[in-house]
Order: sequence, then structure tokens, then C-alpha cells
Amino acid sequence: MKGLDLLVVVIQILGLLTALSVVVLSLVWFERKLLGRIQRRMGPMRVGFHGVLQPVADAVKLILKEDVVPGLSDKAIFWVAPLLVFAPSFIIWITIPLARDVVIRNMPMGLLFIIAFSVLSITGLILAGWSSANKYAILGGLRSAAQLVSYEIPVIMAVVAVAMLAQSMDLVTIVEAQRTIPYAALQPLGLAIFLTAGIAEVGRTPFDIYFAESEIVGGPFVEYSGAHWAVFFLAEYINTFAIGALVAILYLGGWAFPLMPDVWWLGFLWVVAKTYLVVFVMFWFRGTFPRLRVDQLMSFSWKLLIPLSFLNIGITAAYLFYGLPKWSLTLISLLVTFAVGYGIYRQFMRPARATAEERLARARAYRRTEVPDAR
Repeated sequence: MKGLDLLVVVIQILGLLTALSVVVLSLVWFERKLLGRIQRRMGPMRVGFHGVLQPVADAVKLILKEDVVPGLSDKAIFWVAPLLVFAPSFIIWITIPLARDVVIRNMPMGLLFIIAFSVLSITGLILAGWSSANKYAILGGLRSAAQLVSYEIPVIMAVVAVAMLAQSMDLVTIVEAQRTIPYAALQPLGLAIFLTAGIAEVGRTPFDIYFAESEIVGGPFVEYSGAHWAVFFLAEYINTFAIGALVAILYLGGWAFPLMPDVWWLGFLWVVAKTYLVVFVMFWFRGTFPRLRVDQLMSFSWKLLIPLSFLNIGITAAYLFYGLPKWSLTLISLLVTFAVGYGIYRQFMRPARATAEERLARARAYRRTEVPDAR
């Protein structure tokens, strides 16, 4: 019986790995087509129907490409580092449910399990930079550690607020608690914090500072090529899909829908649709926002997101302790979200306003000094 159980677990893990690999290929194609549309071009069109086989061709190229290892590198750590980044991103999917029964192992403390394992990828990034014997890789590894540690705090605090509302860390229980109203309606501030910090956690634009090609030529991955670089690439897109799935489960109601029949495959399709919608927003951010400077990136976390995450917990605690109506939590959270959003907009638009005011002042000065018409 134990041998049969082990075989079932192995089949489940291989099936999960295969499914995630297919998801990564679909995300690569989806991102390229979306960015192409945003930039008013076609995107991949040559390989397969509308370029659908282009990610497959790229994957084959990476696998067959020569794998170069620097001569002065610590080869053992250099080879292990990609696995240390990939393993946590894969392990957390063991307990992420895509429907009530579509999960390898549901855990009563599943939310804690996900948070605990997701932070381990920092070790792999630091070791990748250190073992490469490259100063740019070391700088990228240190910057990645600073960024991920900083943005892990608001992610955890946003998750704590969700657990407070559901009174559980079981993901299935959290989804079932959203049968009447999703937590995105109760905690729009928490949703904004979790999504923003989650984008920073996976290192996507505008938070792709630790492997910024224009500054440190590729960060901790600069010496990696071929299959080893592909493992980092695979981990990034798996984490991107994981953030989308967690947003769908924690804030958008997961598979819970009032008018939908309680059928597992409908719930599965509903969760996947919500996940791809969140991923669409993340890709949209990449095509819209410029990269932050490293000082802006750190200030954004420590001076804004972390205080807001503590404020979100305080608001949720007051709502639960005093038994306030649900609309009050929504109203307070929305007011804080819009106030902070307007403040960020004013801050980022300040250089543009200063430039516009300077041009207007020059135009007025020119008109005052202009020679009047002789007629």
C-alpha cells in the first residue's frame, strides 16, 4: 500500500510539473502578444498560428544551448543555485487549490506553508550571484535580497489580514468564506498591497531592479546560460502565476460563485480565468510603467507599503473587535486606497507639472518681450 501511495504522489508531482510548464509557455506567448498590442505591433506571428509555438521553439533552443560555467566560479553552488530558486516556487503549488478538490494536499495551515517556502528563493538568488565570481552578479544578488526581504513584509501582513477575516489559514476555508462577498470588496487596500508587493516579489516591471539589464547587465543571472538560465526563467513565470492564483483565491472568491453550480470543473475554469485576469494586469503594468530607481524601490516599500499593511491590519482588527458592519470596512479601506493613490499620482506627476509650468512661464516671458507690430 505504501508503494502505491508513493506512486500516486510521484504521478501527481510529475503531472503538476507538466501542467506548470505548459502554463509557463502560455504566459510567455500571452505576454509577448499583449506587449505587442500595447506597443502597436503584432507580437509573435511566424512560428505556429499567431506565433503560438514560439515559446516551444525558445524552450528547445535554451535546452540545446551550450551551458557555459565561469572558470573562477564555485561550480557546485553555481549548479545548485537555480534549483534553490525553482524548488520553493514549485513546492508551494502542492497546497494551492484551483478548485475545492483540485489540489494535491490541502493543509489546515496552507497559507503559512506558502509564505514559509516562498521566502527560501532568496537564498538561491544570493548564492547564484556569489558563486558566479562576477561583481555585477554579486551586486544583483545583494539587491535581490534587499528587495525581496523588504517586500515580503507587506505580503505577509496582507495575508495576515485575510486570515483574520476568515479566522483560518486553510485556503479552502478562506474561499468558502467568500461565498457571499469576496474579500476584494471588503479589503481593497489589502488587495492593492498584496498585488503590488507580489509583483515586486517576482521581480517584474516596475520592480525588476535586481536584474536590471541597463544597470547591472542581468543581475545574479548574468553568468548563466542555456538550461540553467531557463530554470530561473521558469521559476519567475511560475511565481507570477502563483501570485495571480493567490489573488484569485484570497481576494476574488476563488471558485465560489453564488449562481454557479458546485461542480469541480466549473470552479477550476473560474479560478483559472481569474488568475489569467490578474496576470493580464501584471503584464499590463510591464507595458505601462517605467522601472523604479533602487532608492525609489526601497522607499516605496518601507515608507509606504509596510505602514499601509499595518494600517490595514489595524482597520481589520477594529472591524472584527467592535463588530462593525461590512460596509464600514469597505468604506474605510476605499478611502485610504484612493487617498494614497492620489498622493502617489501627485508625487510621480510633479516633474511633468514642473516642466509644463516652466514652459508656460517661458512662453509668457517671450510674449511680453516680443516687439509690437509697427502698424
